[in-house]
Amino acid sequence: MSPTPRLGPGGVREVGPAIWAFSRLAGRVSGTEPPAVFLTLGRNRRLFWGWLHFAGRLMPGGRLARRETELVILRVAATAHSDYEWAQHEGLGRKAGLTTPEIEGLAGRAEHDWSARDTMLLDATDELLRDADLSDATWHRVREHLDERTSVELLMLVGHYRMLATTLQALRVQPDRRRTR
Repeated sequence: MSPTPRLGPGGVREVGPAIWAFSRLAGRVSGTEPPAVFLTLGRNRRLFWGWLHFAGRLMPGGRLARRETELVILRVAATAHSDYEWAQHEGLGRKAGLTTPEIEGLAGRAEHDWSARDTMLLDATDELLRDADLSDATWHRVREHLDERTSVELLMLVGHYRMLATTLQALRVQPDRRRTR
């Protein structure tokens, strides 16, 4: 990926004072500069607020446990080669309970022995990313572990983060730098 953003993070004039302030607060909470994902997508203010509401319903406000949500998001980031998503969610995954061996397994740097539920989540994610569909056998495994609402959420979580990875990649959005004291 070219290091030069195709559409750089906007300033207060481009994103408006509400998105600008939200981004600065989000950066303080995460210990980074204001997140480029917000300041870039915020250039389309009308879409931004709808997207943020939707994304928040998946993470952190979803039905899946946070650890499981981060497991899925990191698998999408690794598969999509999304440096931005990986950088954003590796730390969130650790905070949610993912271990170093699990994160290395998600990144493809090591083998890991996953639980049956984690294996189902990863297999479903991989199949959705590869085929844009689930086989009947995989769907049956999903339903053995997840209720109806959470099954729908899993599908939308994978699709949302794949869409976001594509957008961030096409716009060449760079990972956020850690704030220095």
